[in-house]
Amino acid sequence: MSAKGQGAFQELSRGSFDDPFSVLGLHEIDGMQCITVFHPDADAVEAIDVETGQSIAALVPQPDAHGVFHSSTDRTKRFAYSLRFTRGTESWDAGDAYRHGPVLGELDEYLIGEGSHLRLWEKLGAHIIDHEGVRGTHFAVWAPNAKRVSLIGDFNAWDGRRNVMRKTGGSGVWEIFMPGLADGTVYKFELQDDQGQLLPEKADPFGFGAEHPPRTASVVRDLHKYDWQDENWMKSRGARQRIDQPVSVYEVHLGSWRRIPEEDNRPLSYQENARDLVSYVKDMGFTHIELLPVSEHPFDGSWGYQPIGLFAPTIRYGTLDEFRTFVDACHRAGLGLIIDWVPGHFPEDKHGLGRFDGTPLYEHADPREGWHPDWRTFIYNYGRTEVQNFLIANALYWMREHHVDGLRVDAVASMLYRDYSRAEGEWVPNDQGGRENLEAIDFLKRTNTLVYADMDGVMTIAEESTAFPGVSTPVDAGGLGFGFKWNMGWMNDTLSYMQENPVHRKYHHNKIEFGFHYAFSENFVLPLSHDEVVHGKGSILDRMPGEGAEKFANLRAYYGFMWGHPGKKLLFMGSEFGQGWEWNHNESIGWHLLDNAQHKGVQTLVRDLNRVYAQTPALYQLDCKAEGFALVESNADESVFAWLRFDEERKRPVLVVCNFTPVGREGRRIGVPLKGRWTERLNTDAECYCGGGLGNLGGVVADEIAVTGQPFSLCLTLPPLSTVMFEFEAPDT
Repeated sequence: MSAKGQGAFQELSRGSFDDPFSVLGLHEIDGMQCITVFHPDADAVEAIDVETGQSIAALVPQPDAHGVFHSSTDRTKRFAYSLRFTRGTESWDAGDAYRHGPVLGELDEYLIGEGSHLRLWEKLGAHIIDHEGVRGTHFAVWAPNAKRVSLIGDFNAWDGRRNVMRKTGGSGVWEIFMPGLADGTVYKFELQDDQGQLLPEKADPFGFGAEHPPRTASVVRDLHKYDWQDENWMKSRGARQRIDQPVSVYEVHLGSWRRIPEEDNRPLSYQENARDLVSYVKDMGFTHIELLPVSEHPFDGSWGYQPIGLFAPTIRYGTLDEFRTFVDACHRAGLGLIIDWVPGHFPEDKHGLGRFDGTPLYEHADPREGWHPDWRTFIYNYGRTEVQNFLIANALYWMREHHVDGLRVDAVASMLYRDYSRAEGEWVPNDQGGRENLEAIDFLKRTNTLVYADMDGVMTIAEESTAFPGVSTPVDAGGLGFGFKWNMGWMNDTLSYMQENPVHRKYHHNKIEFGFHYAFSENFVLPLSHDEVVHGKGSILDRMPGEGAEKFANLRAYYGFMWGHPGKKLLFMGSEFGQGWEWNHNESIGWHLLDNAQHKGVQTLVRDLNRVYAQTPALYQLDCKAEGFALVESNADESVFAWLRFDEERKRPVLVVCNFTPVGREGRRIGVPLKGRWTERLNTDAECYCGGGLGNLGGVVADEIAVTGQPFSLCLTLPPLSTVMFEFEAPDT
């Protein structure tokens, strides 16, 4: 062996050699095949012919290079071999990672470097494959500025010297194929920065599994063994998720929907939720479940909104395939599944993406762009092609690999504006001198374009709290391209209105009426989400004025108003039965409250609202079009609102009337466009909801009395603090 080779051996032993494939494995020297191995825990190493099982050579320990073994063979051509290690009386066989060639091809490297590899998760991360006739796992990670990247785990005693990876081409990706490593293998990456300084051990940005917190390593998971049973749903979901279909979403935090006190108060697993949560949501008539983020995250108290493992369903409730079991169960029950997706920021935990290779790789270097003052987290550098590619590939991954039906994108407003939550001088203007984050806008447009082009029937939903134009307008028409937008203005205004004492509501009448005027400016979802039941806000029931029955009547009237209002619906768990305290992520929601008739009545109402909504085209077909709505009356003095909803054929309109005072109104005349019978489809004051039981005896026939611009009218009983809905059934005969 040459002096140069001996020098490399010494660097290997010290852990400072960054090109191990040039030395380790099988190499031709002076016309003969030679084998070099580094294993500092072995006393002896033999090369074994994989075809015959016979010893080829006993490798010789190298002086001044502890752990390096080397030997020439009597063979002139490359051959397949394994290694037999001996330590004391113990002996074991293993494959040699360094006898294998690269897995990634030139096209992969080109697309990765260009930032256009839409199946990036199929190349980076850990993949169980057959390579050159050997079963094992291929690992690849992007770290362009690292001097050395190593794979570490129990399989190599977490020793970063043993499995230094190969740097491929100019893409900045490092890779290694590890024979014998299989599903369940725990691993991390050990990196040295460009100065050779050791960095904190890193989890795999593309890891498909993770250890239980507080442990932070990644876990190899096989993406290709699950047997999906949801073909019927996947074929039909495009028709179910259009803007002209009923969409009623039950928002869930899996860790606190239901817990088992007898078992240390543990949350239900994915598989238990596949049985219990799915059947409950189906019974309640919701069309979709929306999960708070299920990507792996280190801190329970972030509720998932500070993710590190974007490609790993959290292990808190089970494995990757057990998560798929939950998705499958949703689909087989006819329910869509939406997950919260967080491309707006990521936490600073040392094992995460921050300064991944010793440089600000995923984040901006300038804290005015790369640090979020509200959440004390990093902000992605959306202008870097590889970072855009990482995030877009993640969106596609959840839909392709896990059959997720929609992404609700968190905190879009924080992405759109460079000055979001920043004082003057704490932010950097864009290239045009403005406050808009042009790179983030481009990223969101590209994400929506590619998601909708890639998968049939999916949806994206923006949580966006400003008046940014065209959030749910297609990209080719100048918008951001989301399918829907949360109507945060509606939520804030209407909750504020409902908090008022009914005596004072006439002075705040515009908070309800204003929402009607912009209801069709976007494709809206009306959200009563987890954000409205935390941080001192109380529960939705808490917001309602009054005591006892009056408080519940206000809540029922409000829910009736919400389901009758244009826009898709979203309700956070516990709100469907009027939980009376703030949500706590460490506790189950208050199922025991259903022993109380008032809470049971609210739950029954929500179930019936979902049923009526799904059965009544006028309540959803023209949800996002102004021609589907007509305001009939807006009476501030009486706090009465009345409006019409129309189906596409305009044959069976629905009249919605809200009375937001505790005064019942007998003989109240409300204008309608058609003469005939109008059936009372829902009354939030019905006795079955624990209301007072005032109503209209099942329906009313319109009179030829013109009221508020309508040619006919109904003489109605409006119960106190109520919403009533009437559907036109038949012309008067």
